Amino acid sequence: MKILLIHQYFLEKNDSGGSRFNEMTNFWAAQGHEVTVLSGMVHYATGKKHNKYKGKFFYKDLEFYKGVDVIRCHVSESYNSSFLGRLWAYFSFVFSSTYAGLFKVKGDFDIILVTSPPLFVGITAVILSKVKRLPFVFEIRDLWPESAIDTGVLTNNIIIKLAFWFESYMYKHAKMINVLTPAFRDKLIKFKNVPKEKIIFIPNGSDFSLAEDIQKDSTFNALEFKKQLGFENKFVITYVGAHGVANHLIQLIDAAEKLKETEVIFQFIGAGMRKKDFIKEVNKRKLNNVIFREPVSKKEVFKYILASDVGASVLKKVDTFKTIYSNKTFDYMSCKKPILLAIDGVSRKLIEESESGIYVEPENTESIINGIKVLLSMSDNELLLMGKAGYEYSKKHFDREFLAKKYLNKISKIKIYHE
Repeated sequence: MKILLIHQYFLEKNDSGGSRFNEMTNFWAAQGHEVTVLSGMVHYATGKKHNKYKGKFFYKDLEFYKGVDVIRCHVSESYNSSFLGRLWAYFSFVFSSTYAGLFKVKGDFDIILVTSPPLFVGITAVILSKVKRLPFVFEIRDLWPESAIDTGVLTNNIIIKLAFWFESYMYKHAKMINVLTPAFRDKLIKFKNVPKEKIIFIPNGSDFSLAEDIQKDSTFNALEFKKQLGFENKFVITYVGAHGVANHLIQLIDAAEKLKETEVIFQFIGAGMRKKDFIKEVNKRKLNNVIFREPVSKKEVFKYILASDVGASVLKKVDTFKTIYSNKTFDYMSCKKPILLAIDGVSRKLIEESESGIYVEPENTESIINGIKVLLSMSDNELLLMGKAGYEYSKKHFDREFLAKKYLNKISKIKIYHE
């Protein structure tokens, strides 16, 4: 099967961040399928380009993995500058990826798979679908434009109306729609009038192989690494991910201020448009129990998680985020770490069903502090059992290799239908 994937934020091999499709495409290629990816040159968290892309509109990375070719397309570096800058970054990719799909991509394909957000990547999918006469699958990783509206990123009424219209257009013309949570599926059926038979559910998952490989490595010892970081005898809560508006890390900083006389250390790994603001705030409050680290590769991130006591998943308190699973939650599960969760809705249900962590109310400092104190009061064995429960639950329901196989099976049926 030959798949054309349109994914603006498809990661470099050693980049930090959500690696869902890096792992999916690697698995598909290992099964003998061919994948070409149209992706952007700018990382979603840093908003920056690697030096090798400077001055280029296209960059071909042939055989990214064996059987996976990646064509990087121009994206404006205005991404993190302002709302208009971000909007231009979205549309600059639409223009460049459409051109690449028409003139840079060689060979025939069986299907187009496009993953959102940003929603506007769907424009590329629609154009290429019509020109190449191919069906396309539309994947929803986040309900957009609702999430952008709820977080205050999207405020222009004209653009909001345009976004909702285009969202509806995508749902109507996609041959299949994949949602990452059951809440997305329910919302599409009840409020967006999408036929339920058009929707499939292939969620985010856990990458168990990477965590297991690191732990098998005789040169790595989690306790020794923790000691090297200066965290010996500390209770380390690690957050991995974007430092943006939606993540609202100020709620953890507020908690850190109240816990500065305890052994609790907060470690933030990642980048984003609000990171400088958060660093200024920590310095202003003279907090020595909050550590910021630059983004590192997925392998290095897992080392930091394995050397931590707890993993934190937090988002702003808005209704749209009640419908999402957080990527990082599955990373913590694969590393057998208990989870401090400040996200209500389906993520809370996941944690409570798996008994893998503590739910705290988002943006409620006292609730967050009380949740941390509960974790602090637990014995090492109790924390170990909580982390193990998350691992086993995730292994049963969210193994990414199993999900990749299921995904391929679903889209291959469209190929047969198309023929």
